[in-house]
Amino acid sequence: MLSAIKYTSACTLLIAAISCSKPDYSLGELKAPTDVVINVAVVGQDASHPNGDGSGKVDVTVTGKGVVGYGIDYDASNGIKLDNNPTGKSQKKYAVAGVNTYTITVVAYGSGAEATTVTKDVTVETIFTLNPAIEETVVGTGTRTFKVDGSQSGHLGVGPWDPTNVAPSWWAAAPNEKAATDPCLYSARFKFTKNANGTYTIQTLTPGGAFTKTGALAGGLPGIPASGNEGCYPYAGGTSAFTFGPPGSGVEESKTTLTAITLDGNTTFIGYGAQQKEYEILSFTETSLHLRAQGTEPGNAWYVKLIAE
Repeated sequence: MLSAIKYTSACTLLIAAISCSKPDYSLGELKAPTDVVINVAVVGQDASHPNGDGSGKVDVTVTGKGVVGYGIDYDASNGIKLDNNPTGKSQKKYAVAGVNTYTITVVAYGSGAEATTVTKDVTVETIFTLNPAIEETVVGTGTRTFKVDGSQSGHLGVGPWDPTNVAPSWWAAAPNEKAATDPCLYSARFKFTKNANGTYTIQTLTPGGAFTKTGALAGGLPGIPASGNEGCYPYAGGTSAFTFGPPGSGVEESKTTLTAITLDGNTTFIGYGAQQKEYEILSFTETSLHLRAQGTEPGNAWYVKLIAE
């Protein structure tokens, strides 16, 4: 019995020793990255072309010590929106025609929540020449009116806002899919005009209302309710200027016309209200346009197919 008691006591002490010991956890030293540098190379830059070859392309390389990842914004003038970039290497195509200076902002992330922010200005030239065939499709001999081509599969669709994914891979409307639930998608008209002075105007005509999301996601359309589901909402329509120019999406050149329609103000839209104001022309024929625009919801790309009346 004494041996048994001694054995039990030894086991109890051993268990107690094990259960009472505390692991030693350590996160290590939290440090912000150091020596963070933004290097830029304007494509085609030389002595004769100090602002590049007119493509608007800039190669960006960021280096630093103690960095686990980067967030990069390429134009501080329209608000800081950081793109996640684990390597610090990217190419940006600036779309605004002419010679322009942009501020690149980089947030370098270190261990824990530590970060270092640096900026650098870059001046780059973007040259844009409008394809006469695109202008003829859009405005005809002076004015032309389009509608959403409900007869086509994918006349409205959505996918990721990703320059390597140029398709409505999340959802694409079947022919006339919205006719019963949201007929305003098909009754709206979009009238494009070339004015005598060479400028352009669009008139959005919405006799059945605007097909859009609500609140902040309505793209700034006046009078749209602050809340509610996506659908048709009464809207008086609007008129605004528009311009042709190079798109800023970064889509591969073989998958786009390299031309976008950009609307001024917040009273007009093309096809679907919950989009931003740059509509990239992916393809066109003499009577049709296939457009892609960034949605008002982050990460969305919307697709619209139009047919001329």
